[in-house]
Amino acid sequence: MKLSNATLAEISVDKPNYDRDAIGIGIVHFGVGGFHRAHQAMYVDTLLNQGKAKDWGICGIGVMPADRRMAEVMAAQDGLYTLVSMNPDGTRHARVIGSIVDYRYAPDDPESVIELIAAPSTKIVSLTITEGGYSVADATPEGAFGLITAALARRMQRGLPSPTIVSCDNIEGNGNVARRAFAEYADRHHPGLADWMAAHTRFPNSMVDRITPVTSPEVIEALARDTGIEDQWPVAAEPFTAWVLEDEFGESSGGRPPFEDVEVLMVDDVTPYELMKLRLLNAGHQALCYFAYLAGYRLVHDAAADPLFARFLLRYMDEEGTPTLQPVPGIDLPDYKRTLLERFANPGVRDTIVRLCFGSSDRIPKWLLPVIRENLRTGAPIRMAAATVASWARYAEGVDEQGEPIKVEDQLAESLVPLAKAQRDNPLSFIQNTEVFGDLAAEPRFVEEYTWALDSLHRVGARSTLQALVEK
Repeated sequence: MKLSNATLAEISVDKPNYDRDAIGIGIVHFGVGGFHRAHQAMYVDTLLNQGKAKDWGICGIGVMPADRRMAEVMAAQDGLYTLVSMNPDGTRHARVIGSIVDYRYAPDDPESVIELIAAPSTKIVSLTITEGGYSVADATPEGAFGLITAALARRMQRGLPSPTIVSCDNIEGNGNVARRAFAEYADRHHPGLADWMAAHTRFPNSMVDRITPVTSPEVIEALARDTGIEDQWPVAAEPFTAWVLEDEFGESSGGRPPFEDVEVLMVDDVTPYELMKLRLLNAGHQALCYFAYLAGYRLVHDAAADPLFARFLLRYMDEEGTPTLQPVPGIDLPDYKRTLLERFANPGVRDTIVRLCFGSSDRIPKWLLPVIRENLRTGAPIRMAAATVASWARYAEGVDEQGEPIKVEDQLAESLVPLAKAQRDNPLSFIQNTEVFGDLAAEPRFVEEYTWALDSLHRVGARSTLQALVEK
């Protein structure tokens, strides 16, 4: 049966036990993709099922051309969708989520979006706009920054408190990054607003953690076969989920839902947890993906289950990632790293190597290069991280080890691919791109490790290079 409010009573899987028509909108979220729907929206739905947070329903906002499809699906399904947890043993648990009670495609009616954010009932504006979404150089009035600052300007003029702005993107200090970006945009377009925001708008940092691959046709088909639910855009995710959030929600701004009641860890400082996730999980994905693709793997779990790749990842985590971390209260780091390897190797998730290789010029500088720079400063090892950068450079040549083309999907592909193709003659050409690498090409210890790995990749290929790395 097609998923909608009308069919909800006939659906046999876990589903909302609350009256969705009675839920008020307290959260406006920009960037409703798989990650938001597997994470933040799931936590709010759990609260609603507990009879709590009835004023904290979510209105999703789309601003990109690709978001029109989400708007169509949300309209057809009354905002409902199915979240499928993919277990390592092959079993799946389906659950219908109902916390997104409205969705608006901003280009169709930007005024309604601005007024919604300006309304006193909106207490939180949250964001998953990708790691590259916080540059305001090309931001327009029709985008997230333009719409949100226009609404904040109205709240300022009307004497209303500011909502809290919560970034859920995988960026170190994501709340701080959002604060700077919004202040910069406000300075350019709304005189006086940046000062008002500095006094009234809070930007808590957060760490969000759940591996969520792109929804495949197989997920849609399996859901229909196993449950009878026809969902145009379900979400598949691993069973593991975590959210650590700074408790920076002023009462004058309307406070927040009782997230701690659904195992969200509310803390004073998210930095230790954030660094742990970005430099172990996210950077670990980068350490895996380029070598894996070059070696012929196309699914993450297949590569992560290979003992050679697992040894490489663990050496990166233990010897290079971990030394850059702060103490993480309440976390057993050895257990977290062991669990990461198990999560990567979960065959139920069926995450793709290509997804991890996407947008490398946004990801590597934010997740891996800080590890290299910190270890250069302290004298700690950098061999595995430098080899990971070399594997990206080799991948960016656009041809795999069998001579087949690689589609390099990156916002800087037009500049990086030619540099990668030139590196057989000039081994430093790729890392001499200062926009991405800064001054790393002038760091002798990094250059030595990087050029060894790149040369090895060219001479003997990815697998033999990994073998040499883990045996060194």
